[in-house]
Amino acid sequence: MERSNLIKALPSGSLAAYQHTVNTIPLLSAEEEQQLAERFRRQHDLDAAWQLVQSHLRFVVRIARAYSGYGLPLADLIQEGSIGLMKAVKRFDPSLGVRLVSFAVHWIRAEIHEFILRNWRIVKVATTKAQRKLFFNLRSAKKHLGWLNQAEVDQVAKDLGVQPETVWEMEQRLSAHDAAFDGLPDVSSAEEAPLAPAAYLEDLRFDPATQLEEADWREHGAQRLAGALATLDDRSRDILIKRWLNEDKATLHQLAALHRISAERIRQLERNAISKLKDALSAGDGAALEIEF
Repeated sequence: MERSNLIKALPSGSLAAYQHTVNTIPLLSAEEEQQLAERFRRQHDLDAAWQLVQSHLRFVVRIARAYSGYGLPLADLIQEGSIGLMKAVKRFDPSLGVRLVSFAVHWIRAEIHEFILRNWRIVKVATTKAQRKLFFNLRSAKKHLGWLNQAEVDQVAKDLGVQPETVWEMEQRLSAHDAAFDGLPDVSSAEEAPLAPAAYLEDLRFDPATQLEEADWREHGAQRLAGALATLDDRSRDILIKRWLNEDKATLHQLAALHRISAERIRQLERNAISKLKDALSAGDGAALEIEF
């Protein structure tokens, strides 16, 4: 099958159509897989790599389905698994005598695991290696164990090589739920509304003290900027003002014509002036003045 036909065979609008299509792509024999892998490894043949990826997409779908219980879209899980498959194809060594699918399973699962850990909760549920191990194993165990007693906690800790305290902590994290910052949209009762985290934050946007502080800070920043610009020579100051501070910013070529030097020389002067300006600003009272160049 030509590469163009393979691309057309992968619909993007329907997940069901995508799954049906990848299941119709023929599997490769061991000999075909070996030849394609050799072509990609030795000749960097991207068409060979593409055929290897295409013929194994059905396994990505199968593996991704096993993680559908985490509440994340299956299409996203398949997409992440496909990235893992492409990484596996890139690193696959056909001289080792193993089939690509055996090698790729690790990469597919690893990419899906990373995606789940990044997106399952707003606050990361697992950060250490022990917690990551527990996240996937304990969640599976809790489906038939429910809340764990001390004996079950000790057994899980022993089986996974972690401390019982880590098991208790992970169980609490898995049982918790994220709270909507602005509250639920269907909550109409005034008594229930303050339960949303947003209700506990004070709105200081129109507080006179806050507005005065922001105005003072802007004035202070303007004064510091003016003082820093005064340390530059006339030409460098003119370049910075016209390149960055004026509303209608000048181009390098316009400034080159104005100062009768090359555009590259304008660029050098501009870079040196920005460096001097930043040094002058940071040498003031130590407060950071954020200016983007």
